[in-house]
Amino acid sequence: MPKNEFQRRITRLMVFFLVALTGLVIRLFDVQAVNAGDYKSLTENELYRVSNLLAPRGEITDIKGIPFARSVSAINVVVDQQMIVNPEKTAEIAAPILKMSTKDVLSRIVGDKRWYLVARNATPAQWNALKDAFANYNDNLSRAEYGKRIVGFFPERNYTREYPAGSIVASLIGFVNQAGDGAAGIESGMNSILKGQDGRYVYANGIYAEIPGSQQEMVQPKPGNSIRLTIDRDIQFIAENAIAKAVRNSNAASGTVIVMDPKTGAILAHATAPTFDPNKPVKLSDVHNASVQDVYEPGSTGKVMTLAAAIEEKLVTPTTVFSVPYKLKTKYKTFKDHDYHPVQQLTTAGILAVSSNTGTIKIGDKLSDQKLYDYLRAFGVGSSTNSGLPGESAGLINQPKDWSGTTKPTMSFGQGYSVTAMQATSIFATIANDGVRVEPTVIAGTSDAQGHYTPAKTRNSSRVISAETAQKMRAMMESVVSASGTAPSAAIPGYRIAGKTGTAERVDPRTGRYSGYTASFIGMAPADKPKYVINVTIQAPQGMHWGGVLGGPVFKEVMSYVLEAKHIPPTKSKVNPVPLNAAELAKLEKAANAKKQANKQ
Repeated sequence: MPKNEFQRRITRLMVFFLVALTGLVIRLFDVQAVNAGDYKSLTENELYRVSNLLAPRGEITDIKGIPFARSVSAINVVVDQQMIVNPEKTAEIAAPILKMSTKDVLSRIVGDKRWYLVARNATPAQWNALKDAFANYNDNLSRAEYGKRIVGFFPERNYTREYPAGSIVASLIGFVNQAGDGAAGIESGMNSILKGQDGRYVYANGIYAEIPGSQQEMVQPKPGNSIRLTIDRDIQFIAENAIAKAVRNSNAASGTVIVMDPKTGAILAHATAPTFDPNKPVKLSDVHNASVQDVYEPGSTGKVMTLAAAIEEKLVTPTTVFSVPYKLKTKYKTFKDHDYHPVQQLTTAGILAVSSNTGTIKIGDKLSDQKLYDYLRAFGVGSSTNSGLPGESAGLINQPKDWSGTTKPTMSFGQGYSVTAMQATSIFATIANDGVRVEPTVIAGTSDAQGHYTPAKTRNSSRVISAETAQKMRAMMESVVSASGTAPSAAIPGYRIAGKTGTAERVDPRTGRYSGYTASFIGMAPADKPKYVINVTIQAPQGMHWGGVLGGPVFKEVMSYVLEAKHIPPTKSKVNPVPLNAAELAKLEKAANAKKQANKQ
C-alpha cells in the first residue's frame, strides 16, 4: 500500500474517532447535566410506583366522646394481571385467606390490566397471611419451575369504617359507601367535614410487596375532623330498647323517640324502630331518618298550639267554661269526639285533659284564619327545624287563601297539616322553654386531628308565646297525666309531668287516603321548670292505637331514666290542679270566697 494512501486512512480513522468521542461526550453531558432529571424519572418509573396515602375519616362520637363511627386501618389487595402466570393455583391459595370463592378470585386476576382490585378492606393479618402463603409456595418450586412463581399482588393502604354501637343510633349516623364517602345520615350530611385530604407516596416495587424502607412521602395526608354529637349513648340505648319493644308489641310500622333539652335545643337521644346495622351491607333505598323525613298529621298533640294561641291573644283563660257536645255541626261538616258523651261543661283545661275535638274547634273558632295560621307557623309548622340532618322535610301547611270550609276546624284539633317528629318535639320544647323556640341540633362541636375542640354555634331562637302563657299551658297539660286525663300511664311518682296525647288518622303514602293511625305522647319534666322533653311517636299500630296507652309507658320508661341519670331531684313544688269542668270551678271559687270571708273576720 502506498505510504500516502496509508496516511489518508489513518487520518480518516482519527477524524471518525474524534467525532464519535465528541458525540459520546455531548451525550454524557446531556444525560448527566442537561436532562438528568428526565432520565432519572424514566429510571424511577421502572422501579417505583406512586400511590395514594389515604386519609382517615374523623370519628363520630357521643357527647362523652364514646365513638359511634371510626376509621380502622385496612388494606386493598390489588393485582397486576399481566404478572399472573399461574392463575388457577394463585386463586386456590388466595381464596380462603381472602374469604372469597376461587371462582371470584380467578375472575379478578385473569386479564391484561396493570391494576385491578381483588379484595377491598382486607385486614393487615389477611395480607400478611397471603404474602406468606405465596412465599411458601414459591420457595418450594424447583429451579425448572421458577417461571411459575406467584407474583403481581400488591397492598394499597386503606381504611374501613367501623360502627362500634351497631344498630344504636344508626338512622342518625348513617354509613359510608365502598369508596369511603358518606352515603346516608350524618356521614353524608357532614361528609366534607369528616372526609380528610388524601396524600401521595412513592415506593420501590418489589415482587409482591413494597420494598421495606423504600417509602417516600410526597404529600402528607390530612385526617378528617371528628364530630361530637349531643347524643348521650346511655340514654340512646334506653330509648332504642323502649321504642323497639313498643313497635313490636303493637305490630306497628315504625316508631321514634326523641329526647331534647328545650333550653339549648340539644337532642340527647334519637331512637327509631326498626333500625339497621351499618356494619353489614345495607341498601340505601331501605334507609331513611324517620324523625325528619317522615311527615304525619299530629292529631291532638297539635291542640296545644290552638289553645296557646287563644290564651296568648286573651280570648280564653284556662278556666273559661265551654258547653262541649259529642257532635258539633258546622256549615260544611259535622265533627265529633272519639268517645260518645253527653254535653259537658268543660273548662279550657278540661278540653285539653280529655282531648275534646269539638271543644277545641270552639276555641279555635275564636281565632281568625290568619291568626291561627300565623301561630302554627311561629311554632315551626311548615318550616325546617334547621337540624342539619339530610333530607329534612319542612312539613306541609296551606295558606289561609287555600283553605276550604272544613280546614280551620280540622286544623284546630291537629289534622289538615303535617309535621315531622323533630318539629313536634320542638313545639313542646317551646312551651317547656317559657315560650322561646330554640332550633334543635344533634351537633355539639367538632375536633381537628390534633384534638382541638370547637363547640357548635348557639342555636337560633325566637319568642312564640309569653312565659305566662307557656306556664299556663304546662299547668293545664299536667291534667293530661292525671287520673282524669288521657295518659295516666305517663305519670312518674315524685315528679310533676306535663304532656299531651295524640291519636291522628294517618295518610297512607301509597294511596293518599286515610288508613290507620299515628299514636303519640309528648311530655316534659319537671312540669314547673322543665329540663327535658320527650316525644314518642308510633306509626300504624295494629289494634289498640291510643297515644296515651301506647306512648305513655314509653315516655315514662325513658324519662324516668333521664331524670335519674341527670340527677334531677323530685319536684318539691305543690301541684295546684286547674279545674276541668264547671262543677270543679264552682267548688274552687266557693272555697276561695270562704277563705276571703274568714280573712276579713
